[in-house]
Amino acid sequence: MRFRDFLARFRPTGTPGAAATGVPADRAAELAAELGPSLAQLTQAQEEAAAIRAEAAGQAERLRRDGAEQAAELIAQARARAPKVREEAAAAVRRTAEAEVVQVSSAAERSAEQTRRRARERMPALVERIAAEAFRTPEETERPR
Repeated sequence: MRFRDFLARFRPTGTPGAAATGVPADRAAELAAELGPSLAQLTQAQEEAAAIRAEAAGQAERLRRDGAEQAAELIAQARARAPKVREEAAAAVRRTAEAEVVQVSSAAERSAEQTRRRARERMPALVERIAAEAFRTPEETERPR
């Protein structure tokens, strides 16, 4: 306690002059009477806020638990469907590849047919030329054409 506070105890509390009669005022009782109802309401509000927080925490926990269960269920469903989805995707790729094989095969067949046709067209002239070369006499071979 500071010295100033010590001296404040001896300070006169009333107006100078004749001593007043009566009971000195009880400031603590007056403050308690004045603030008591407000503090009681504040205590009640704090209790209600604590109850609301506890209820919200419980609700949040239930929501987290429900969310985790839903997520686990979705994952299980996805894992169960995965083989079928893979099979469908593979079938689609297979169909595309088969269509491509048909196109390439038909293009190859057309090319082969063109080659056979050209061979049929050119064959008589080539046979005639080769036969002429085969039946040339040695003197004809030495002469330039």
